[in-house]
Amino acid sequence: MNEIAIRVENLSKVYRLYNRHADRLKEALHPLRRCYHKNFYALDNLSFEIKKGDTVGIIGKNGAGKSTLLKILTGVLTPSSGSVSVNGKVSSLLELGAGFNPQMTGIENVYLNGAIMGFSTEEMDAKIDEILSFADIGDFVYQPVKTYSSGMFARLAFAVAINVEPEILIVDEALSVGDVFFQTKCMAKMKAMVNKGITVLFVTHDIHAVRTFCSKAMYLENGRIIGFGDVEQLTSDYMRIQRDSANSALQSSELKISDMSDQPAIETQEAKSSEYSGILDLSGKKALQGIHSGNGKATILDFAILDKNGFQVSEIESCAEYSILMGIKFHEDMDSFAVVAPVRSLNGEQQIGVSSSASKAVFPPVKKDSVFVVRINSVMNIKQGAYTLTLAVELPIILNEIHEFLHVIENCAAFKVVWGSHRFPTTFFTDGSFEITAVS
Repeated sequence: MNEIAIRVENLSKVYRLYNRHADRLKEALHPLRRCYHKNFYALDNLSFEIKKGDTVGIIGKNGAGKSTLLKILTGVLTPSSGSVSVNGKVSSLLELGAGFNPQMTGIENVYLNGAIMGFSTEEMDAKIDEILSFADIGDFVYQPVKTYSSGMFARLAFAVAINVEPEILIVDEALSVGDVFFQTKCMAKMKAMVNKGITVLFVTHDIHAVRTFCSKAMYLENGRIIGFGDVEQLTSDYMRIQRDSANSALQSSELKISDMSDQPAIETQEAKSSEYSGILDLSGKKALQGIHSGNGKATILDFAILDKNGFQVSEIESCAEYSILMGIKFHEDMDSFAVVAPVRSLNGEQQIGVSSSASKAVFPPVKKDSVFVVRINSVMNIKQGAYTLTLAVELPIILNEIHEFLHVIENCAAFKVVWGSHRFPTTFFTDGSFEITAVS
């Protein structure tokens, strides 16, 4: 039992469904105990074991019983029959606001949740700085949580959940409301917790996250376990079943779906390659978000993502042409330089990238205090989803056997890829063409 974190045996959760409210009273008072309800099995005779250190992704369509299972494991709901044994301290992030008093401030709720987990005020005092730093909601921690947006709720709730030293972390789909940068931050934190041997269960519709993050998968359908174990097999089965179901629905429908491949991605502003001043702020005053590093010999002043029509966008069609503009200022004379633009999923896995060194593009020498705009042209050969962009300026690998980064901005932008005329998943470095323009 010591190696088992969670054991579930013959677990069922049954709800009584009535056609009318009055039927409840009729059933209670009927002299012959007439039944006016129908039984709905949210969970139907589930049995499984999860070992300590396992990372389990629970998949299934809406209504499959995923959230109900997590609520029973965390004690929010009681089962109708069967048994649940949990071996370890559980921290959970279920629906937004669960466990929070809306009338209390954020910081008061932090201490409240700590007390529920068995921590004293002094122990929470030692954790509060780390919790507030991770949540990063500023002075809103001193405001009642009823004034919070869903994203702020998610930030504070997750920050509390991961900093109360859990042995088992249970996360529902609450993270989906956060911004893309916070989701990336959360996935990185959960990976670090997994590396420490913490057991993680989480519900998600992001199949790629399950494949890259989880050691096991559980596929639920209509309250029953379709499969539990191999991640690749179960996620493939799930995608195949959902695809077949969607195709059957389309074949039985008389509606015709128009081809969306010729429609442009969402446009925010028009841009032409020769009019960088209208797109990029090259003054050096713009503060770019993301994690900055490098030796300081160059600075990325600004950047922009453009679609094939030259429009600045936050969405790109899969397999469509796109461009990245980078405004770079050099603080030393350079014989040459290189640029790299990797694209990562929300859990930090690199999906695709463009490298001038890999494409054998050689930039000319640059002088101290000169400013150049580099245009990267490539194709977005990745599947639909949310991604982050990292930009880097480095010395060419051909001049230096190791990477010497002049300036790196990790997760400087978030964008979405939507389905275009082609649909196939892939992960690799693509060839790209490069242009450079001297600005000053």
